Amino acid sequence: MASAFNSTLNTTRSQLPLEVWAGIECTVNRVGEEYFDQLERNGHATRLDDLDLFAELGIQAIRYPVLWERIAPNGLENADWSWADERLERLRELGIRPIVGLVHHGSGPRDTSLVDPEFPEKLAVFARAVAERYPWITHYTPVNEPLTTARFSGMYGHWYPHGQDDLTFARALLGECRAIALSMQAIREVNPDAQLVQTEDLGKTYSTPKLAYQAEFENERRWLSLDLLCGRITPTHPMWGYLRDCGVSEAELEVFLQNTCPPDIIGINHYLTSERFLDEHLENYPAWTHGGNGRDNYADVEAVRVCAEGLAGPRTLLKETWERYQLPLAVTEVHLSCTREEQLRWLHEVWNAAQELQNQGVDIRAVTAWALLGSYDWNSLLTRAVGYYESGVFDLRSCSAATGESARPRPTAIAKMVQDLAAGRQPNHPLLDTPGWWHRQERLVYPAVSCGNSRGAEGQRGRGELGSTISPAALLPCSPASPRPLAIIGATGTLGRAFARLCEVRGISYRLLTRQDMDIANPACVDAVLAELQPWAVVNAAGYVRVDDAEREPHICLKVNAEGPAILAAACAQHNVALLTFSSDLVFDGAVSNPYVETDTVAPLNVYGCSKVLAEKLVLQAYPASLVIRTSAFFGPWDEYNFVTIALRQLAAGNTFVAAEDAIVSPTYVPDLVHTSLDLLIDGENGLWHLANKGAVAWADLARLAAKKAGVSVSGLISVPSQELGFIAPRPAYSVLGSNRGELMPHLDSAISRYLEERT
Repeated sequence: MASAFNSTLNTTRSQLPLEVWAGIECTVNRVGEEYFDQLERNGHATRLDDLDLFAELGIQAIRYPVLWERIAPNGLENADWSWADERLERLRELGIRPIVGLVHHGSGPRDTSLVDPEFPEKLAVFARAVAERYPWITHYTPVNEPLTTARFSGMYGHWYPHGQDDLTFARALLGECRAIALSMQAIREVNPDAQLVQTEDLGKTYSTPKLAYQAEFENERRWLSLDLLCGRITPTHPMWGYLRDCGVSEAELEVFLQNTCPPDIIGINHYLTSERFLDEHLENYPAWTHGGNGRDNYADVEAVRVCAEGLAGPRTLLKETWERYQLPLAVTEVHLSCTREEQLRWLHEVWNAAQELQNQGVDIRAVTAWALLGSYDWNSLLTRAVGYYESGVFDLRSCSAATGESARPRPTAIAKMVQDLAAGRQPNHPLLDTPGWWHRQERLVYPAVSCGNSRGAEGQRGRGELGSTISPAALLPCSPASPRPLAIIGATGTLGRAFARLCEVRGISYRLLTRQDMDIANPACVDAVLAELQPWAVVNAAGYVRVDDAEREPHICLKVNAEGPAILAAACAQHNVALLTFSSDLVFDGAVSNPYVETDTVAPLNVYGCSKVLAEKLVLQAYPASLVIRTSAFFGPWDEYNFVTIALRQLAAGNTFVAAEDAIVSPTYVPDLVHTSLDLLIDGENGLWHLANKGAVAWADLARLAAKKAGVSVSGLISVPSQELGFIAPRPAYSVLGSNRGELMPHLDSAISRYLEERT
């Protein structure tokens, strides 16, 4: 009878609309004696107003930290609840349900660790204190991703206590799972209706036929934390013998049989790197991927980079979880470190998978937009703090700009998608029509291998039946004939060609237009082309760029650089098409010694600069929604005529190279400029933006820096004052670009290094 009731309940519940949840990357992990705190790094520790931004998304719930290490690092008697008090009360006022996390990839205060026998009881004491202080909270995640944390802390040695053996791994995992059970017991003694939302990073392992035994083992071990909590690890379970061999006693395992704590909701975290492929053919893979199990040596690589059929993906993994446990599900993290359109495609794909499964009767409650504020240094698994930032639903790089710490996180295009999903609207960005990179041919960086054999170990059905097969068309590069392309004006220029090249890489459908295809000085021509192509956006990468010649032919320069963009802006406004166009650092006179920001007064010294000032004014008058990017001093790997390329070529040949020693600029690496411009365009940004790589350098010093990194002698470099170079047009002595909207570009040193890598 109870079974029939539960079945009816699940069916009824699964018919409710999917909820949209969100979460903040809040890890506090320990490496040696140092704690790395994401809340301090992302600034949420001091910004209460973030919660109002989150509420504007329309989310129903948020995974929110009340972390043991932060609240009570020196014991419960010395706990400081003020931060949690203020924020949880604000969430309550906003009508957002908190799913409270107590340990997020951490190991507790300094007086304990994951392998401390008293860790479970100590966390349970803290959990009870949280429940008593906030009795209205109904959802908890006492320990986030226990299996992942145990692997990183006990098996791979990345995090404290830095174990690298099976016993430390097993002790950490059992300690975490016991801590979850005891914490929920303590919480439910205060609030009997409290629910456990247990998260885990669920991947899948594939292999060659020879290593099928190892893949089968990995695919069983991935369920360990959930199986322990559900009381499934019995003497007949495949992992019982493994844990006993690790050194775990029968009594320790029987504790979980006698004190089960099944999740009320299983939270699945899935990343593209979660699925792995094992291959004994080491010669096909770089040395850093090589490892083994004591029996065989093999490479362990991302499956997406080698599996010809593609990945199992979120739909398959959610379905496997449902079939195994028959417990309510939620996707508790959706994040991708990539370009903006790929982040959108990933969230959209996961949402659609969850929606489809729910329609088939799977009790799936929500999809969680993860890393609201982005994350720091996850590319090194939080083992070092070098400031590598991945933006999320919001971009924090505006918070470090000239406006200071009080700047608000900037909503990205993901924020708009989250708002649409929360309101029941179908996202309709045209870039969603192209499959994500994980479905396209360029994902394969190793020789393609069929991974179908590894699925047989778990008796999975065929991929086509599960809806994960990628059609051959989806693996083809994006075609210019794709619906609603990006129109790129400037087919013969460095910038236009760079946009086309990187749109190809990013799977953005485009049309690269010559002046014959679209003469932007001809209103009728512009209107006709926009009507025919129906682009979702236009990039104006064309223009008059000969600064000295402009002094001799100002009318031509003004016609091309100002009148044409104004006509284009008016047409884009009429067709409701987004517009991106470019301006220059030469709109300034160089009378300052600090980087220019967007609000600084323009004062051009030459005709070219005047043409750009006029263009900015006319474009934004005709179409205020336009995005106008000022940039500076291009260099890039794909043309032979930029300053850095010419300097290195001349110096490497033993020739002399003359450069100005007194003109200070902020050089701009073209690939960085294109990628960042596209992200801003996709985000729907408008108005003036400054984009240049971080750094201020004289032209001669730029040549010197590039030569040093390239290992080229600078003996032929001649530094002279600008006035000796014979320029016709006057130029500012200082035209460095900063920003009060967001410093989005990497540092110049990084840009030059990547330029040299690309050239070679």
